[in-house]
Amino acid sequence: MSEKNFLADMENLFLALADKTRLRLLNLMREDEICVCYFSEVLGESQPKVSRHLAYLRNAGIVSARREGKWMHYQIEMPENPFAKKILQDTLEWLKAQDEMRGDFEKLAAVCCSMEVPVTIARAPTPKTFAEAHITSKPKEELETFLL
Repeated sequence: MSEKNFLADMENLFLALADKTRLRLLNLMREDEICVCYFSEVLGESQPKVSRHLAYLRNAGIVSARREGKWMHYQIEMPENPFAKKILQDTLEWLKAQDEMRGDFEKLAAVCCSMEVPVTIARAPTPKTFAEAHITSKPKEELETFLL
């Protein structure tokens, strides 16, 4: 890799990490892929704004997207460059330790596992991390009552 490409990649990585909304998005994706509608709900931002920030992260090569029907899922992609990978891993660990970021993640868990979900995410696929936790944490009687 040439020095010029290395510096451009490095610049793109740092620019992608230099925004609070993008850091919050990365924090929410730290354990699983997430549908874009959940980001909007948790962050209280419009879907177009969230999508612009996700596009920025995709262009920097640290987020990938996958379509499932009408739903777009996003997940973190670790850079191939070992230095960039270390920076991203350290950033994710740092975010995980911050109270505000833990609050965002808890709000995501609450939105994903709530019996009364907002209309904007009513039919959205629940991230695997929360779907599995939600299914196993419900008492049998409550599930039976809900299904009636």
